[in-house]
Amino acid sequence: MALILFNKPFQVMCQFSPHPTRKTLADFLDIPNIYPAGRLDADSEGLLLLTDEGHLQHEISHPSHKQPKTYIAQVEGKPSAALLRKLQAPLDLGDFVTQPCQATEIQAPDWLWSRNPPIRYRLDKPTSWLAITLLEGKNRQVRRMTAAVGLPTLRLVRIAIGNISLTTHPLWPGEWREISTAEL
Repeated sequence: MALILFNKPFQVMCQFSPHPTRKTLADFLDIPNIYPAGRLDADSEGLLLLTDEGHLQHEISHPSHKQPKTYIAQVEGKPSAALLRKLQAPLDLGDFVTQPCQATEIQAPDWLWSRNPPIRYRLDKPTSWLAITLLEGKNRQVRRMTAAVGLPTLRLVRIAIGNISLTTHPLWPGEWREISTAEL
């Protein structure tokens, strides 16, 4: 049974089939019969787990198993205590209400790689970094949550799934490594 950690670069599609304009997982991983356990949209970067075992894929990605997923988000604006409380509480996004989550302001991570292309900078708009841990993961959820409280996401990096973290398993964008399933 294979469990692969992959640091998905910005603008890479979470699929192995060809894409007309973007790179896909096949451009980085040549391992037969592995599939992503969860997804990251093209605009998001960071930790992606892949496996060749269907049961493990379900255990990692299905919300009923409550694998916490931690993201760091560079947002436009400065979060107040009230905005952080809004992010942490159930938040109505129109088509669903989020589960409570952890959300804190953090210092800009000094270990984080540069993004290519870099995010847009505006002299009149300060940016901040947030660490957000969810027990669910709906389509573009973090981006929608931060926008809903007035802090649009400029950069989003998933840094951890359960016990697996890019801080304990450092990988540059596009790099991968196999680990033991016991580490989950």
